[in-house]
Amino acid sequence: MKKTRLVHVITRFDKGGSAENTFLTLAGLDQEAYEILLVMGLSHESEMGPQERVSVEGNLSRLRERGIRIEVLPELLRRLSPFYDVMAFVALWRLFRRERPEIVHTHTSKAGLLGRWAAWLAGVPLIVHTPHGHVFWGYFGPAKTRLFVLLERLSALLTDRLVMLTKQEGIDHIRFGIAAAEKFTTIHSGIDLGRFSARGPDGIETRKELGIPEEAFVVGSVGRLTAIKGHCVLIEAARKVIARHKNTVFVFLGAGELLEELRRQASEGGIANHVRFTGWQSDVGRIMSTYDLCAFPSLNEGMGRAIVEAMSMGIPIIASRIGGITDLMDDGVSGFLVPPADPEALADRIVYLMQHPERGRRMAKKALETVAEYGSGAMVRKIEDVYSDLLSRKVNRGVLACRPAKP
Repeated sequence: MKKTRLVHVITRFDKGGSAENTFLTLAGLDQEAYEILLVMGLSHESEMGPQERVSVEGNLSRLRERGIRIEVLPELLRRLSPFYDVMAFVALWRLFRRERPEIVHTHTSKAGLLGRWAAWLAGVPLIVHTPHGHVFWGYFGPAKTRLFVLLERLSALLTDRLVMLTKQEGIDHIRFGIAAAEKFTTIHSGIDLGRFSARGPDGIETRKELGIPEEAFVVGSVGRLTAIKGHCVLIEAARKVIARHKNTVFVFLGAGELLEELRRQASEGGIANHVRFTGWQSDVGRIMSTYDLCAFPSLNEGMGRAIVEAMSMGIPIIASRIGGITDLMDDGVSGFLVPPADPEALADRIVYLMQHPERGRRMAKKALETVAEYGSGAMVRKIEDVYSDLLSRKVNRGVLACRPAKP
C-alpha cells in the first residue's frame, strides 16, 4: 500500500502541551499508512533545563526509532521576527516543494501562519491546522490582537480542517469569524493516561524531599511559569489562604521565566516558607501524588492537559472559567470553576475544599469517570479519521491526481 506523505510543523518541540500533543500523535499514527516528517524549530525560546532537554531528546529518539524523519529549521522561531520569519517561510516552501506531501499539519499560531501559506504556495493538496488554544485575548494589546485575528481569518481560507482541542475553542474561533463551523473538528488533546492512572503511594517520601510537613494541606499547580498561566494570581490567593490556615503549602511544578518574580512575590507577601518551586520534573505524577488539591489559575487555556492528568489521579481541582477548561469540568460537579484573575474567589474555593474534603473527593470521582475520552489512543484515531476523510474527498474531486510531479 502506498503511504501518504505527511509533514507536521511546530516551532518548539519541548515538554509543553502543544509539543506533547504532537509527539503523542506522531508516535501513535499508523506507520504502515503514513510516511512522516516532523519539521521543528530549535526550541531555544523554551529555555529548557538539562532534565527537560534530556526528556525531549528521548522523545525525538523514540520518533526516529519508529521511522519518522526529523528536520530542524533554525529560522523557525516562536517570537515575531520579520527577518527570521521570512527566512523560515522560504525554507518551509522549499521543503514542501522537495517533499511533495499530500498533507501538511501545522501546530500553534506561528507555525500555523508560516506553514499554511508556504504549503499553499507549494501546492500541497491538504492543509490541517491545530492552534492549541488561541491568542484572541490574554496575550497582546488590542491592535496586535486584531492583526492576529485578520491573519487567522485569511489563513483559514487555505485550510481544509481546523482541529480544536475543545468545543469552546471552536466557539471562540467562530465568534471571531475565523471560519465557518463546518471547517472545525474537536479532538481533545490526548494524554498518556498510564502515567497518571492512580495516586499511587501517599507521597510521604516526596513530601519529605520537598520539605513539606506530613500534616500540611498541599495545594499544587502544574504548568510552565509564564504569565498566561496565572501563577501570580495563585500566589496572591495563597497569601489569603495562609492567613486563615497556616498549615498550608503551595507547590509550583514547572519552570519558566517568571520563577524569580514569583519567588519575590511570595517573599514580599510573607509566605515564602509556605511555597515550593520544584522546577521542571520528568516524573510529574510523583510530585502530584503529594497534592491534596490542584489549582489551575490560567488566564487563557486551549484545553489544559495538566487538568486531565489531575483528573486521572483523582485529585480535586479548582480552575479558571476560561477557554477549553469549561469543556473539561462541570462546575460544582467534577470540580470548581472560578473567574480568571480573581485571587479572592480562588482563595475562597481552596478554603472551602479544605473544610469540606468529602465534597472534593466526590467531585474528583466524577472527574475520573470522564478521563478515558482524553487518552492519546483516542486522539490519534480521531486524527487519522480526519486525514482519511480529507484524502477521500480530494481523491473524489481529482485534486490529488493534479499534484505536480516531484522535480
